Amino acid sequence: MIAFDLNCGNGHQFEGWFSSSADFDTQKSSGMLACPLCADVHIHKALSVPNVPRKGNQRAMLPSAVALPQADVTGPTPTATESPSPALVELVQKLARAQTDMLDNSQWVGGNFAETARAIHYGEEPDRLIHGETSTGEAKALADEGIAVAPLLFPVVPPSAKN
Repeated sequence: MIAFDLNCGNGHQFEGWFSSSADFDTQKSSGMLACPLCADVHIHKALSVPNVPRKGNQRAMLPSAVALPQADVTGPTPTATESPSPALVELVQKLARAQTDMLDNSQWVGGNFAETARAIHYGEEPDRLIHGETSTGEAKALADEGIAVAPLLFPVVPPSAKN
């Protein structure tokens, strides 16, 4: 894989990963690349420094720990110069409404999500929609057992943490 620093016609900078330089050229010429901030399809490579590793015999000469200067994090936070497209805003709002509707019709089971999902799947508890918390490994194990699971697109505050 190769990473390229990319710019769109509106000046947004972002990173793209491709299997090769030719893959980037193919995707660009076919119109498959678009800016993730504004959906502009006029994408070009930005100047970047290549990542050239040191030779094996030079690594031993490096000190074991190098103190790096600390960045100034007190400055202003950079913001996007343009707002997202109306279509993107509408899509995100629709997804948020769909998730809210689903949550309104499901039961919070907290950290017992995996156990409750299994109990429902195997008929030990009544069939119903649930949502809660589980680890990535446990979610994969549920999916491997044929139990339908999906991550929520937007963060959810547990009922016990609400004011």
